[in-house]
Amino acid sequence: MKGKHIMKKRITQIMLASVIMIFFLAGCGSGETKNEKTSLTVFAAASMTETLEEIKQLYIKENSNVDITFNFDSSGTLKTQIEEGAECDLFISAAQKQMDELDASDKIEKDTRCDILENKVTLVVPDNNKKNINSYDDMVRHLKSKDILMAMGNEDVPVGQYTQKILNYYGLDEKALADDGLITYGSNVKEVTTQVSEGAVDCGVIYSTDAFSAGVTVVDTATEEMCGKAVYPASVLKGASNQEHAKAFLDFIKNDASSKIFEKVGFTVIK
Repeated sequence: MKGKHIMKKRITQIMLASVIMIFFLAGCGSGETKNEKTSLTVFAAASMTETLEEIKQLYIKENSNVDITFNFDSSGTLKTQIEEGAECDLFISAAQKQMDELDASDKIEKDTRCDILENKVTLVVPDNNKKNINSYDDMVRHLKSKDILMAMGNEDVPVGQYTQKILNYYGLDEKALADDGLITYGSNVKEVTTQVSEGAVDCGVIYSTDAFSAGVTVVDTATEEMCGKAVYPASVLKGASNQEHAKAFLDFIKNDASSKIFEKVGFTVIK
């Protein structure tokens, strides 16, 4: 009888230990779930590279469970990628045109669309400024004299579209200028900025924020009459896998801390 009692006690202990182990493993499993990171994919205009990277660091300090991946490029390129099915949760464009086109094709959550920033379209020159270009008027005079090389964005790039408006404002024929070898192009604003900073061109048209980040010299700023306003709209994408996190991040980039980061480099925050 004594042996049977001992055996029964051991079986009870084993069963108890098994139950404890099951609860322990279940607890570990739930802990791993809590620690899993949510991936958020943001497509944003190249001119926002530095500011959004800084804002990301602030965001993940408060939201350690979110992993943000940025895709920075021209708004036209990003729009095309979205249309072709690229995974994207949040899109921030450097112009309304690209967002309007996505809106027309029912790609965005319309109720999340908002204008968040305004930039300035500036004329910049390399350090040596060999042609002594100090204004858009100077640039136009040299283009008419056919003695400079100017950098601008491609026609599908917002900064390129703003530049086209400036050329039209002055009555200049972009194709004729390009055919004469007076214009070189960049696939996004960063490429245009690099051409100027490296002294490969005599001047270029970029945003004031990129001029600030690259440390290039601004000699003039386009007026609204010349090219309109450079407004940045943002929207969560329809069918995005992480819509709630995308909305949360969009709200975050509109808060006071983020606004200070944007304003520091020359953006005007739209409230």
